[in-house]
Amino acid sequence: MILKGNRRGGGMQMALHLLNVEDNEHVTVHEMRGFVSDSLSEALTEAYAISRGTRCKKFLYSLSLSPPEIESVPVEIFEKAINDIEEKLGFSNQPRAIVFHEKEGRRHAHCIWSRIDVEEMKAIDPSYDKLQLRDISRELYLEHGWKMPRGLMNSKECDPLNFTQAEWQQAKRTKQDPRAIKQAFQDCWAISDSRTAFANALEERGYYLARGDRRGFVALDWRGEVYAISRWVGVKAKDVKARLGSPDELSFVETIQQQLAEKLTDKLQQFVNEAVSSHDKAEQRPKQKRQALVERHRQERAHLKQFQETRRQQETLTRSSRLPTGLKALWFRVTGKYRVIKNENEANATQCEKRDQTERQNLIDRQLHERRYLQHEFRLMRHQHGIQIKKLNRDMGDYLKLSPVYQEQTLSKQAESSAKQKRKKLRSRNLG
Repeated sequence: MILKGNRRGGGMQMALHLLNVEDNEHVTVHEMRGFVSDSLSEALTEAYAISRGTRCKKFLYSLSLSPPEIESVPVEIFEKAINDIEEKLGFSNQPRAIVFHEKEGRRHAHCIWSRIDVEEMKAIDPSYDKLQLRDISRELYLEHGWKMPRGLMNSKECDPLNFTQAEWQQAKRTKQDPRAIKQAFQDCWAISDSRTAFANALEERGYYLARGDRRGFVALDWRGEVYAISRWVGVKAKDVKARLGSPDELSFVETIQQQLAEKLTDKLQQFVNEAVSSHDKAEQRPKQKRQALVERHRQERAHLKQFQETRRQQETLTRSSRLPTGLKALWFRVTGKYRVIKNENEANATQCEKRDQTERQNLIDRQLHERRYLQHEFRLMRHQHGIQIKKLNRDMGDYLKLSPVYQEQTLSKQAESSAKQKRKKLRSRNLG
């Protein structure tokens, strides 16, 4: 499984992220260890309060564990991996919380440790943690026979289209695929050898090269969204400067945003809104199916939890009734029979707990299989949407180069073509 760890602060923000049921379809707080509170938000606030006795700002260590999508990974494998990582990073016996997330047919886990050693009142700083996590990740793939990503086998073969959380959030704001954005920037970079060639390649795809405030070179799309060149191309800032030169001759971001706003007429904005709304309408039906599926899965888990809790109580009473009381209990202790019955009860309780875990895992595996089947429909829809957005970006880049008169003519032709297509669809429905 892929392991990503980092030091961080912001305990309340971390708790909100981990307990987010809007972006995650299922959230399960699996374990709370070493905290006074049983609430995750209060536990991380507690860790923050302890850190105030030190100079440490990033008092938490956050780890994400993402197994292969199609593999069934029991909780025991996650727990063993977390325990091994904990020992290697020096977090043994530190307060920790484990949370499971499920979305889009994938299940992954988060583990958060408090870095503050309360006996010495100093932060534990794991050395070479990135390298250690990479080695453990490789061992897990080999141990369980999973197909190892090429980037994990050789860091030089990492997928250049991989994106960070910040990049994903920026793409989400504009309803785009971050991989598609990265592909566009990297294509422009690959086919250009100068600033002029790079700027022209960007404009063909609806992006405009500009001078940033903090970063030397940035790009804007026709929406006015700002993209850092070095981040989205995937090269160092000094390499960008070496190829593109000084950004002093370029316009500032605010200037280009103002120019784009002036060119974006009401009719052009209407054309854009229609293109975006068509995707939103097509997305409604799959979203409704997903919501219904998630609600059913939550009910199934709640019913199983209630059933297992009722059964556990009955089985506990049955085991308790096997133990004698009064003088008979004293005699059983003398003869050693009490210890025998107690050992049998403990073994039975362990077997029952394993049975309950197996039932929960089987239910989760079945639900994940159902969710993955639905995810194929989402992927197809996103692929089609990506093609539409790519075409829209190119069209907008072409439209904004035209004079207002030609823009009006082009939009009129586009509107006529769109109206014909709608009439054609309506006619075919009536004939059907």
